[in-house]
Amino acid sequence: MSLRLSATVLTVVLVLVFGSGCSGQPGGDLSREADARLKELGVDLDGWRAGGWRNWNPAAWLRGAEEFVNPVIDGLWGHDRMAGAREPYKNVPGNVGRETGVSDPEPAPVAARPVPAPYRASAAAVGKVFFDGPAGPMVCSATVVRDPANPGRSNLVWTAGHCVHAGRDGGWFRNIVFVPSYNDTGAPAGRLGALGPEQVSPFGMWWADGAATSDQWIAQGRTTGGDGAAFDYAVLHVRPEGGGDGRSLEETVGSALPIRFGGPAAQDIGVMGVWGYPATAPFDGARMHSCTGRPGRLSLSPSQPTMYRMGCTMTGGSSGGGWFAPGADGRPALVSNTSIGPVPAAWLAGPFLGDEAQSMFGAFSRAFAAEPAP
Repeated sequence: MSLRLSATVLTVVLVLVFGSGCSGQPGGDLSREADARLKELGVDLDGWRAGGWRNWNPAAWLRGAEEFVNPVIDGLWGHDRMAGAREPYKNVPGNVGRETGVSDPEPAPVAARPVPAPYRASAAAVGKVFFDGPAGPMVCSATVVRDPANPGRSNLVWTAGHCVHAGRDGGWFRNIVFVPSYNDTGAPAGRLGALGPEQVSPFGMWWADGAATSDQWIAQGRTTGGDGAAFDYAVLHVRPEGGGDGRSLEETVGSALPIRFGGPAAQDIGVMGVWGYPATAPFDGARMHSCTGRPGRLSLSPSQPTMYRMGCTMTGGSSGGGWFAPGADGRPALVSNTSIGPVPAAWLAGPFLGDEAQSMFGAFSRAFAAEPAP
């Protein structure tokens, strides 16, 4: 199949790759691992679960690459908390990149379209990441990706760096969970309260027990402006809340996307698809949307990698959502994730996943290579 797929063909292929999975009961108790890690960092697990995690004092905010902890707090993410989660959109001026000499002309807006429901049949690997920050509950988008160390049994999720770590002015966010195929039936936000968990979270809730982002994001990233955006990516390792049936995340949802590191260049991509859950008006955060089109280039600094940019009207909440293009075999692969966009929404930009991203991902995969079944 040609790499220069039409938008229609790309959408069809993505449906086939995402596929449909069989729902299973979530599971896995992370208490012992979290307790040991918190003790190493001088934090009491019971106190953390009783509300100690709400202490965002800079002295208590774990920041370093090796300091991520995320103990399960049963029942924390109910409907009301998820519905009230805000979106950490990284806004930039609409004219960003015009002076670098590398950026292509600003693309025309492309209207985001609703993804067909049920999502388990059309985009099972896409979901929402919920987490807590100093301002309260927050939300991003994310994608189940293949794990080279555990083929067919991946528990890895790709998202944006600013969805897991606050960058240079903060540390790791807390209570991070992934909900694949969130709101499977595509119901409007106002109806979610009347739905059962099998419709809102058809594959269960998966808590992150590991996270990695780029050193550049930790050192440079900011929640506003373009700082760190060229390295704004992250990967989570997740396990199911509450017991589990022995299946991995990939087996549970029925699919996982390969990551294509090191390319292709924007000018070599015939069509690209961007997926996510936009939450800022006119969107309601409940329904999955996508944009398809041909990407261009966006350079924020001559000293940093050039990013992909594509016309798309998705807003905050779509951050971290996957960007998909044909891989070497002609089938869709993840090549980027949503990082920044202007207000009002007209385009989105995502990082080029080069050597730094591949090194981070490889080391993270190897760290969980010998993990026991959940």
